[in-house]
Amino acid sequence: MSVSAKGQRFPPMTLANSLQQLRHYRPGPAAQLLGALALALAGALLLIGPARLIAQIEGDRGIAAVATSTDIEVGGIQVEATGKTGQEAREAGWVLAQRKAWEQLKGPEMSDGQIAGMVSAVVVEREQIGPRRYIATLGVIFDRTRAGQFIGGGGDIARSRSAPLLTIPVLYSGGAAKVYEVRGAWQKAWAEYRAGASAIDYVRPSGNGGDSLVITAGQPGRRSRLWWRNLLDQFGAADVIMPVARLERQWPGGPVSGTFTARYGPDNSWLETFTLTANDEKGVPAMLAQAVTRLDAIYSDALARGLLKPDPTLQTQAPALDAALAAIIAQGQQQATATAAPANAATPGATPTPTQAAPVVSSFTVQFASPDARAVDAALGAVRSASGVQGASASSLAIGGTSVMRVSYAGTLDQLAAALRAKGYSVTVGTGALSIRK
Repeated sequence: MSVSAKGQRFPPMTLANSLQQLRHYRPGPAAQLLGALALALAGALLLIGPARLIAQIEGDRGIAAVATSTDIEVGGIQVEATGKTGQEAREAGWVLAQRKAWEQLKGPEMSDGQIAGMVSAVVVEREQIGPRRYIATLGVIFDRTRAGQFIGGGGDIARSRSAPLLTIPVLYSGGAAKVYEVRGAWQKAWAEYRAGASAIDYVRPSGNGGDSLVITAGQPGRRSRLWWRNLLDQFGAADVIMPVARLERQWPGGPVSGTFTARYGPDNSWLETFTLTANDEKGVPAMLAQAVTRLDAIYSDALARGLLKPDPTLQTQAPALDAALAAIIAQGQQQATATAAPANAATPGATPTPTQAAPVVSSFTVQFASPDARAVDAALGAVRSASGVQGASASSLAIGGTSVMRVSYAGTLDQLAAALRAKGYSVTVGTGALSIRK
């Protein structure tokens, strides 16, 4: 038996055998796999850098929606005007655009000066200015407070808005489905859509933070009401809509065909499908913008037909009982009534006192203008003091715009509207929701 010690010299033959064993060593499959993975990771770090690898995990995933208001906007107005100078032709084109926008809203006959007094902004989408000629595509925004009273004769603008609807734009492109996984053109088109004049109250998440984790392309396929309740409560919405876009490219640089489907509700119900085509990739953004406008019309029509009512199974205040449990409760009530009947008959002098059923407490959505924090506090205080209101809390705040509160009321929606009118509010009754203003 050999004993090794510090400073001991090994024979030359032992060193030669060790070197020869190392020379003939071949790594096993596991070692080869680990080595290949290490080399691949090192190569990826050298080629694209660690910053890009981290960007696959964090960073901006979505696009925040444009700052919307309740003003009435009419876009895509094409004008052509002439004048002594380019500036004069431009002013004449703007006046013509305002006139055309007013006609599209089916407003009454008014002078150009009266129409201009209700215009809050003119949006230049595209324009060409010559020495004496002006060609442009413009958008005109009317102030709702001043113009709304003249276009309330049954047009689309006069219809009450829907309850807040969470919007999940799903895009199928290149064999993959995505919402906020990366910044996509479909989500960008919905973020840039100005929905102030729409009958639909769109709730459009930005996609940042945890939005990309809870709102995915697989979310519309879920059926769990508990999951949907948690998601809708997180974003202050009453129900959900899913506009779906599927892009197919004929060949690189060639035409792009888009199939668009309007879906809604926690059961992913179908409304309508249509197809649009772009000549090439440059025309895709315009095609998507046109699809958003058309889908908005589809959802507005569905609201008018009563299809976009909030799903009753999403109401947490009145959960649906299981059929077997409901039968057991009904049987118990019948037995209690049968037992109490002989006792009442034994006392002929007693007069039964009729019992009045307690009103059912329901939860309703109320929209209100919130120019500042003081207006929010005033609106919440006034609603809480209304007759029959059990509680009110803000579910979505938009300082400078329209905020949303959730109101628990012992009665129906019409009774709540009457109670708020008694507090001095002008109330508009919608589908499962109210809009109030002083």
